[in-house]
Amino acid sequence: MRDLTDSDVLAGALTGRKALGALLERIEREPEEPEPVYLDFAGVEVATASFLRESVLDFRDIVRRRWTNCYPVVANANDTIAEELSVLLEPQRDVLMLCTLNKDGVPGASRLLGELEPKQRITFELVRKLGEADAGELMRTANGSEGVGQTAWNNRLTSLSRLGLLMETSHGRAKRYKPLPLGG
Repeated sequence: MRDLTDSDVLAGALTGRKALGALLERIEREPEEPEPVYLDFAGVEVATASFLRESVLDFRDIVRRRWTNCYPVVANANDTIAEELSVLLEPQRDVLMLCTLNKDGVPGASRLLGELEPKQRITFELVRKLGEADAGELMRTANGSEGVGQTAWNNRLTSLSRLGLLMETSHGRAKRYKPLPLGG
C-alpha cells in the first residue's frame, strides 16, 4: 500500500480512491484458482478511516461482488491502522481478515477484525476445523445442533465467501469452501 501512494501516511478519500484504481489495475488477470490478495501495509504508519473506506473496503466489496478468485486480506497493519479499520467495520457489523507477511511473503498470525454474526462464526469455525467443506458436510458435522438444513448452511457459506473469509471452488454444480491459507 505504501508503494501505491509513496507515503507512510495514507489519508483522505481522494487518495483512497486513487489507491483503489491502482489496486484494481493490478488484478486485471483473473487467477485460475482462488488466492489471497494481500493489501500490505508494511511501512505505513497511519491510514485514516476515509482512506481505508475508499481503498480497502471498496476494493474488497468490488472484487467480491464480481465473484472473482481474488480474496483481499489486510497484511501487516499496525495497531493504529487496525483501530481505524475497526471504526469502519463495527457500525456495519462487517469483518475483514488480517494477517502478517514476512519478508518472503509468507503469511502468518491471521485473525478476524470485526465481529461475525453468531451463525456465521459457527460456520467459519467449522470450516477452519475441517479444512474444507460443503454445506452437506457442515450439516452432518453439526449433528443437528444447529437445527437447520443444507440450504441454510449453503447461505452461510456463501455469505462468508462474499465477505472474503472463505474461498469458494466449484466442482460442476457443487461448491466447496476452505479457509484462506494464512497460517496461525
